[in-house]
Amino acid sequence: MARIFSTINLKGGVGKTTTTVALAETFSAEFGKKVLVIDLDPQTNATTMLIGEEKWRKLNDDEHTLARLFKDALDPDHKRFNFDKTLQKRVSEVTGARNVDLLPSSLDLIDIQDQLATTPSGKFYSVNPIELLWRAVKARLDDYHIVIVDCPPNLGIITLNGLRISEGYIIPTIPDILSTYGIPQIVTRVREFADEIGEPIDPLGVVISKYKANSTVHANVLRDLKSRSDAPVFMTKIPEANDIAAAAEHQTYSRTLKQKYGFRGLADSYRSLAREILKKLED
Repeated sequence: MARIFSTINLKGGVGKTTTTVALAETFSAEFGKKVLVIDLDPQTNATTMLIGEEKWRKLNDDEHTLARLFKDALDPDHKRFNFDKTLQKRVSEVTGARNVDLLPSSLDLIDIQDQLATTPSGKFYSVNPIELLWRAVKARLDDYHIVIVDCPPNLGIITLNGLRISEGYIIPTIPDILSTYGIPQIVTRVREFADEIGEPIDPLGVVISKYKANSTVHANVLRDLKSRSDAPVFMTKIPEANDIAAAAEHQTYSRTLKQKYGFRGLADSYRSLAREILKKLED
């Protein structure tokens, strides 16, 4: 059975997408897992990290992205979403991470988001706008060991689609005031949503990213996060590193995890984080 979790934060620029992609590649390369990345973020960063902008543009022009799935819900008489043509297989250039697949995102999701509340309910009132993704992918989820859903930085209907298929979620964040401000709101809203649908969606933990060991602010905010009851904090901290920016650029040649994420311990940090998450999912 696939283990499915989302990555979410209401603040942009906190390392959410980089964490998503790095974990997917680490689960595959280091732990032998078959991984599916579902990119629901209209910024398409996970998509372009994994397949490059040129290939993404071709898919977007052909409407082989998740935007087509949500467009179909708004116009059910003209359904054109094709799962097999949308699914991109073996997308990572990392040596050993050859079992990472992708359902790509699109900038079109920005315009679609606000329209989904008016989704036609269908002949038998069976269409629920928060279950559109689940209905489309449920038959294929168990082809994978792990599914990671990269959610938009909001709690709108598209994010709820990602949470609907998830058993848990992680919150990547920089340990500063602005980046952590929305964490209690996320935990409260997701708990309320889980209660509403009658399915558990657990906060697996807060991932500390872009951590500066010599920063007093980071140390104080981290101490505060650990003392609060909103969500647990993973032991592993992802340090701030220039290698992260370089890793975000898609390459067409093969490279190891350490070549992609640098030789200063960043790849080791992602491995440690992946191990922590696996343990929580298995428990």
